[in-house]
Amino acid sequence: MNSKDKGAERANQASIDAPRNRLMELPIFPLKNVVLFPGMVLPLHIFELRYREMINRCIEERLPFGVVLIADGQEVGVSAKPHTVGTAARIVRVERLEDGRMNITTVGTQRFRILELRDDQSYLTAIVRHFPIVNGATRLASDLSQRVRPKVLEYVALLSKAANVNLTLDRLPEDPLTLAFLVAISLQVGDKDKQQLLEAAGVPEMLALESRMLSRELLLLKYMIDTREDMQSLNRGPSGYIFPN
Repeated sequence: MNSKDKGAERANQASIDAPRNRLMELPIFPLKNVVLFPGMVLPLHIFELRYREMINRCIEERLPFGVVLIADGQEVGVSAKPHTVGTAARIVRVERLEDGRMNITTVGTQRFRILELRDDQSYLTAIVRHFPIVNGATRLASDLSQRVRPKVLEYVALLSKAANVNLTLDRLPEDPLTLAFLVAISLQVGDKDKQQLLEAAGVPEMLALESRMLSRELLLLKYMIDTREDMQSLNRGPSGYIFPN
């Protein structure tokens, strides 16, 4: 079992064990171009003073913080407006630099929904509720996972061919929830698609979305591979130089 599988399974168990309706206040780290899933490893470079303060608090109090994709605004400067669904991040490694900056490694644990944002500190906090991904043990989830499996294998093979690299996949997890997280983490798609996967109501909905996204990405990859030689010939002249735009 590879590290992604193990991380997703640990997150799965944490999701099962967590209180279902408890409200809690969580420091929030809005990020551009990052959607964190349970089981996903996320390294971060902490340089802004407000986030140094936030991370130091999380380290001292052994608190998680919430990673949420930015819906509007920027990471640096004025507080950004985040999406309402994110994932709690647990700090597993800290490297402190001489000037106060930090390099940290985090792991996504469980999904949450923001009920109320608060800006009474230098960084955002939010009142959140655990938002479990349900119906992972249903017949529908099992059937959909079987539909997704061959697409994942073909996707990895075509990615390898398109990028001229040797991508390997040891094996796919049997558990539908773990498979759904693994596919969500691995898919090379945009933030909008990633956020849509994170917000899926349950495992069947997530797997159904992934099946559609994989079908779309497979068509794009096949087109890229089939037309690669034609595109290269269009971009080169008789001397072999690339034409200027």
